[in-house]
Amino acid sequence: MKTKIILLIIALISFQNIAHSSNNSSFKNLVILAEPKEYKEIIFKDINEKDLNLSDFESDIYILNFWATWCAPCKKEMPSLNELQNKKNLKVIPINVEIGNKTKSEKFFNDLNINNLSIYFDNENNLANLFGLRGIPTTIIFDKNKNEVARILGEFNFNDEKFINWLENININ
Repeated sequence: MKTKIILLIIALISFQNIAHSSNNSSFKNLVILAEPKEYKEIIFKDINEKDLNLSDFESDIYILNFWATWCAPCKKEMPSLNELQNKKNLKVIPINVEIGNKTKSEKFFNDLNINNLSIYFDNENNLANLFGLRGIPTTIIFDKNKNEVARILGEFNFNDEKFINWLENININ
């Protein structure tokens, strides 16, 4: 019996250490990369099905948010992303992973009064595959060099003052 308890305690301590090392932020679902990750091209489509590359945009911080119209957590977090776009030197790019359903996407934005963001698509799931997405919403944060520096897995409140402070003080190369 004592051996089982000791093994359980060791397992719990080990699990806690593994979990802590993979998420070195004060936010439960924000994972900060130890080293920025570079991608050759980050291509997606605008509402008119025109190809865009992240390199087409100029900012200090880029936030790619992967979402879908049927996703309840996406619906809940989108208004805070809309507000976040008001911050300087920041570009929020919400990318719908559904196959180009322009009408449903526009209705989703209109119903939530999303007026600071544009609609983008990953119709063929190229980015979902490139980034190894395992669910939505997933948000990927890039530095001014367009290298991934952090990732948010699941729903997030982008109006959280601690998060905004972290963004404003992020050590960007």
